Amino acid sequence: MTRYCDVPERPGDESGRTTGGGRAGTLGTLTIGQSPRQDLIPELRMAMGFEPGEGAGTSRRLRIIEAGALDGLTLEEVRRFGPEPGDYVLVTRMADGSSVKIAERHILPRMRSQIDRLVTDGADVIALVCTGEFPEFPCEKLLVRPQRVLHHVVMALAEGRRCGVLLPDEDQKPQGYRRWSSVCGSGGLEDQKLLRIEAASPYGDPAIVQEAAVALRDWGAELVVMDCIGYTMAMKETVKSITGAPVILARSILGRVLAELV
Repeated sequence: MTRYCDVPERPGDESGRTTGGGRAGTLGTLTIGQSPRQDLIPELRMAMGFEPGEGAGTSRRLRIIEAGALDGLTLEEVRRFGPEPGDYVLVTRMADGSSVKIAERHILPRMRSQIDRLVTDGADVIALVCTGEFPEFPCEKLLVRPQRVLHHVVMALAEGRRCGVLLPDEDQKPQGYRRWSSVCGSGGLEDQKLLRIEAASPYGDPAIVQEAAVALRDWGAELVVMDCIGYTMAMKETVKSITGAPVILARSILGRVLAELV
């Protein structure tokens, strides 16, 4: 199901004109789980520069269209998408707030279909709100892939530093080491001099994130990457406080890039 959310545009300057000029466009967001993502969209729009209540009364709006690859499915149906050995593992959120673990291959056709729907519904830019690695999707509009954005940001900062990465699930660690080793200068799972990955679900007990942060602190992390859109700004502050290291949060990095595009 596609859902809509109108967000007030960025506030104007003293002359009453809105900053940036022109009418805001339409952003389409595609989660690999179910929409709406009430845990995500408010913080995403804040990262884009929209504060709650700002711009009230203006005719200029940002229109957000939400869609999910698992929209319309029951939990029992989604459980059939569970990963098997060798699958690329994804962790996402259902509409009721619960988390599920799925294999990427099961949802790719549904993602393609929802991208087409977002284009039809008027999206100017589409953001995948997942940091997983996905194949190319044909799309006539600009398609933003958070994993690629995150990789390039970390690549610019991580050289020679001990980089800690948080992922949602233990089963994601092997694929996490494969994709982050080249970015962080590590030789992979057996070489943890410059790269350490800890698993901590953003959808469960907050204490798990705290424990993972302690492990990264004790390892000596000099930079921490929270590699899941599900991690919140509050979780980032917790990790930063515990580790004492700079923390890169996937959802805020995505929001800042989208602010340039929409």
